[in-house]
Order: sequence, then structure tokens, then C-alpha cells
Amino acid sequence: MSFMDMIKKSVISEFTGTITVDKILLSLLVAFVIGVFIVFIYKKTYSGVVYSKSFSLCIILLGMVTAMVIRTISSNLALSLGMVGALSIVRFRTAIKEPTDTVFMFWSITAGIMAGAGLYIVAIIASLGIGILYFVGYMLGFKAKHQYLFIVKYDARIDETIIRQVKKLPKTKLKSKSISKNIVELTFELELKNDDAKVLDNFKNIEGVTSVSVISYQNDFGA
Repeated sequence: MSFMDMIKKSVISEFTGTITVDKILLSLLVAFVIGVFIVFIYKKTYSGVVYSKSFSLCIILLGMVTAMVIRTISSNLALSLGMVGALSIVRFRTAIKEPTDTVFMFWSITAGIMAGAGLYIVAIIASLGIGILYFVGYMLGFKAKHQYLFIVKYDARIDETIIRQVKKLPKTKLKSKSISKNIVELTFELELKNDDAKVLDNFKNIEGVTSVSVISYQNDFGA
């Protein structure tokens, strides 16, 4: 047997597996269970403005699709080459603003790869370890405080009163100031705990204040 025949035989031997219904269902089930666990950790540690249910479903679906792809290409050489060719023409242009979201997607893909390869126990143990350690790190204080935009409109004649009241807030950063005739609008960035929001109630009792608004947001640019 020549050297090329030995290489050909060794390569083909890696794709001699057979696709059975029970193996496919088992891979999908493991990927689904791990995906639900990933979504649970994601939801418990989410600190953004609006929780996206569609992204959570995407995490579950991504793991299951990855498991199905890996199970398919590991059984047939022709299918694996065709799958690589098909995936090479796909372009994903969805922007992911949060680095944490990217990590959770990569976690789901990795779990799907292991489930599709038949490493069920490894996939479950590894995902449990990652999830528990990440949650412990989150609870130990690596989470960010709640960020808000505080907008107050008032009569220009009470400007000094408003400034004195703003200085009593826990942490503020002026973002913008606009004046229209005798009406002043100030926008501040705040970092508050849940029980600190009551300090904003003092502004509504000041005579001359037109409106007070508190908007939850997330500073994505570090400004």
C-alpha cells in the first residue's frame, strides 16, 4: 500500500459513522438542555436596558443547529465538504453591541459542537462549570450599577436651587444643557441602586419645575 493510499484510508475512516435517529435526537436533546441552562444564566445576569426574548431563543436554536451540523458532517465526507461550501457563502451581518452576548453565543456553539460530536457528559459538565463560575463571579460584585438619564425642565429663575439639589444625588455627570426662553433643560447621567431612586422625588416638589424624567439606558461608548 502506497503512502497516498494510507492517507486516503485514514481520512475516509474518520467519516465512516452512520446517522441514526436516536443519535440525532440525543444530540438535539442535550444541546437543547444546555441551551436552556445558558439562557437561564444569561437572564439571571442580564444588566442591559431591555431583555430580548428573541436573543434567548437564538441561543437555544444556535446550539441545536450546530449539533445537527456536526452530527451530519461527522458521518459523511461528501456531506462535510458540501456543508463547508454552503456555509462559506453565508454572511451574518447582525450587529452585537454587547461583548457578553457574543460570549454567550460562542458558549452555545461550543456546547452544540460537543453535543454533535457525541461528547454529552463533557458538554454537560463543562457548561455547568462555566455557568456556576460565571454566576458566582457576577454575584461577587462584577456587575455594573443601574445607569439612568435624569432629565429635568425648570424655570431659569430657580437654577441655583436645582443645582444645589443635583449635588445631593449620589453620582451625576452632566450630559447636556439647553435653554429655551425661560425654560432650562438639564440632562444628567446617573448611577443608582434600586433603593436610591427615591432621592429624585425631591425635584417634583420644587416650585418652578416643569417636568422630571428618569430613563434607563446603557452607556455603550464609555463616554
